[in-house]
Amino acid sequence: MLDQIPVYIIRALVFVIAIPFHEMAHAWVSYKLGDPTAKIHGRLTMDPRVHFHPMGFVCMLLCGVGFARPVPADTRNFKNPKVGMALTAAAGPASNLLLAWVSLIVYKLFYYIAPVNTVNTYIALFWYYMVMCNLSLAVFNLLPVPPWDGSRIALLFLPRKWYFKVMQYEQQIFMGMMLLLVLGVLDGPLYYCRVVMYELLSHTTGFVETILFAVYGVGV
Repeated sequence: MLDQIPVYIIRALVFVIAIPFHEMAHAWVSYKLGDPTAKIHGRLTMDPRVHFHPMGFVCMLLCGVGFARPVPADTRNFKNPKVGMALTAAAGPASNLLLAWVSLIVYKLFYYIAPVNTVNTYIALFWYYMVMCNLSLAVFNLLPVPPWDGSRIALLFLPRKWYFKVMQYEQQIFMGMMLLLVLGVLDGPLYYCRVVMYELLSHTTGFVETILFAVYGVGV
């Protein structure tokens, strides 16, 4: 049991980094597109206290996916409200994919060249969890159902009347999705999507093994 305590600490630390990074990306892109709403509400920060939703954090610890406090946006401030909202929504999953990509590079470096000891094992585990947690956040938030980011991106491809008709049932859809998650119904599809994304990240970070093999004779 004691050996699991560092693992729980690592997982919590990963969430404290990944979730604020995701939410801050929403706020930053929204601000850059002309909407200062998120900045005014103090969301342009990595401070987890302003982003975390208590129940969402519990869901993240128990189910591996969860939710944070929504970042406010006023579409009237965008030059093109439809595109502005979609780009703001896409910034969250995109930021998690970027963080997963960087984390995988660091993980590979530790895996191949760091001395094998307890401390380095936990450090490598931290970066591995960073990869998997961010992939989970990206995959989950790209689901094209409200209230997740994918539903806002879908506005680019759906007629407005259809989109807003679906959004009328946002709360009911949210509760249904959380029930499916708790029951494990979505475990298979989400796992498959994570595997596909992980393979893509592994392919695009293949230069790490190439460099390490050239320098240290390891990695390939």
